[in-house]
Amino acid sequence: MEKTRYGFLTLPNYSLIAVTNALEPLRMANRIAGRDIYEWSIVSLDGRPVAASSGLELVPTISLDKLGKVETLFVCGGINVREAVSPALLTALRRLAERRLGLGALCTGGYALARAGLLDNYRATIHWENLPSLREEFPRVQLNNQVFSIDRDRCTASGGTAPLDLMLNLIRLKHGLRISQQVSEQFVHERVRSSEDRQYVPLRALVGSSHRGMIEVAQLMEENIEKPLSLERIAHASGLSRRQIERLFRRHLDCVPKRYYLEMRLRRARELLLQTAMPIMDVTTSCGFKSPPHFSRCYRAQYGHPPSEERKVRR
Repeated sequence: MEKTRYGFLTLPNYSLIAVTNALEPLRMANRIAGRDIYEWSIVSLDGRPVAASSGLELVPTISLDKLGKVETLFVCGGINVREAVSPALLTALRRLAERRLGLGALCTGGYALARAGLLDNYRATIHWENLPSLREEFPRVQLNNQVFSIDRDRCTASGGTAPLDLMLNLIRLKHGLRISQQVSEQFVHERVRSSEDRQYVPLRALVGSSHRGMIEVAQLMEENIEKPLSLERIAHASGLSRRQIERLFRRHLDCVPKRYYLEMRLRRARELLLQTAMPIMDVTTSCGFKSPPHFSRCYRAQYGHPPSEERKVRR
């Protein structure tokens, strides 16, 4: 089987953790396979090393015009990504797309692809801090808040450790589950997330820091998962009326408070099912559900299968 080659185009102030979380699974896959099944190159427009947001640089770095044939070129972004996207970069990306090269993005690198018009009508994701503004600016991009997205010849991942999950899934698709799992085990990565997993988006990022009352309501909910509070008690503790809370949730989250609270508890339940060996009965009580049948009905409605199937599905 031919080696798979990837390129990582580093933009100024790129996220080093995102890039290394994409590179290291490839290195480990080579080690586990006992041969080089992956190759990669660090790239910049002019061939000079680019400083990450931490101030560190990766070497060797080659120029984009010397990259050669790769399966996917990942644009690696970080902080201040708007200032990092130049007309020269947009032109280069469009030329690569004309050659039918696979394109991807890590952290905020998706902004560059969106600016170049290369994510139109594609499912894509980006770091949660940038989601609201990109949805406004690029309505033709099908942005989601998943950990990563793979749509045809576009692969995009949010920041932090999300590129690790993206690469583990790409390794699985190319070389099978066994190698992907062994790479995951080497990195003490407890669970490989799929494209169905959502990145955690703080409520503050969704509604803005000016809505302190609403953020306080969400914090009260999060602090009372095992024994859920009634909306009346939440209203009393937050100093808001029940009607005010309902109006705020409808306006900013397009849902009622009860639904938001339920989804929060189900998300916690799913984490416990996937990351622990807790019996379902214990998960039921830990997440504030009255009985296993009630928990099962809610879980199936949210995730498409009952909690008893969750661990089997992931295996």
